Amino acid sequence: MVQQTVSGPVRAGRRTKLLVKHLVRGDIALIDHEDLDRVSAEELVAAGVAAVLNCGASSSGSYPNMGPQLLVEAGILLVDLPDDELFDLLSDGDPLVVVAEGPAERTLGEVLRRGELLASGDVLGLERVRAETEARRSEIGQALERFAHNTIEHMREERELLAGGIELPRFATDFRDRSTLVVVRGVEHQRDLRALRPFIRDMRPVIVAVDGGAEALLEAGLTPDMIVGDMDSAGEAALRCGAELVVHSYPDGRAPGRQRLQEMGVSFKLVPAPGTSQDVAMLLAAEKGARLIVSVGSQFNLVEFLDRNRKGMSSTFLTRLRIGEILVDAKGVSRLYRPRPGLTPLLVVIAAGLVAMIAVVWMTPALRDVVNLLWLKLQLLLGG
Repeated sequence: MVQQTVSGPVRAGRRTKLLVKHLVRGDIALIDHEDLDRVSAEELVAAGVAAVLNCGASSSGSYPNMGPQLLVEAGILLVDLPDDELFDLLSDGDPLVVVAEGPAERTLGEVLRRGELLASGDVLGLERVRAETEARRSEIGQALERFAHNTIEHMREERELLAGGIELPRFATDFRDRSTLVVVRGVEHQRDLRALRPFIRDMRPVIVAVDGGAEALLEAGLTPDMIVGDMDSAGEAALRCGAELVVHSYPDGRAPGRQRLQEMGVSFKLVPAPGTSQDVAMLLAAEKGARLIVSVGSQFNLVEFLDRNRKGMSSTFLTRLRIGEILVDAKGVSRLYRPRPGLTPLLVVIAAGLVAMIAVVWMTPALRDVVNLLWLKLQLLLGG
């Protein structure tokens, strides 16, 4: 039997990646996120939420996504609701109480506001989530088949990604023969940025942020040279940091970030291209002559591609085929790169040597006499 009660103010947002920016410890997050992915779950855990109310299926069964398991392992109450009615019933900051009670295999979660029952749904307990994840691992072949089929469709519809047929404007940022960092706010991006500090210091690469990657860079004390994307996840401070702004326009003419930048009064360039914004960032760097592209926070293996469970991930897979010989993951760079010795260690060694020499001279009368004689001769030479 499971019995758990959680209370706190509610914060609602249909786009989890935007909502997490406004969450504080103890909040109850109301989201609408089918197949909750690992990155979103990690950000919810980092925000310190007390509970997550999901109006979408946290795991639809198409693939063993790790988001739900990460949440419940962190001790966060996760409730799947049958519909999105709470978005209309609640205001930001409303005090909620979430009561979970029932057998472990099927626990009911009730959502109350000032004693009034607003909704009820399924509580995803740890044992249940782990069991469902393991069951879906046996069905991974079907997920692979869907992914392969979708990739073939993208190869037919988006031949420009493989053929290099995307027209690019002239940019102020110079990529020619330089290393380039493409930063996505994704899996373990903070740790990768910390590990790449010596590489960034020594190689001074071009730093390209993809949407929310700009926020991640500013948090790490770094400034992007260019920001690419829909501009929906980058804050105003990032968009005004001096980086060159590139709005991703889709083949059907949509350019979601254009209106926002026009209202802000900042200049930008438009790049029409299929695929995702991170695809555009990587292709842009490759086409403009980057010597090496280092990917930070992006998907880099099959499990991560499937965990995202988005059709756009197939175009990302094709992009990697297109620029594969110059693309490397941040983890690989941090393991192989040996930083150059900086100036500080050298100065410390010199200072230590001087201190030791002065100590020896001071403790040896004969050497003191020699130093005094040299000092007198120096004064005579200088006319002192």
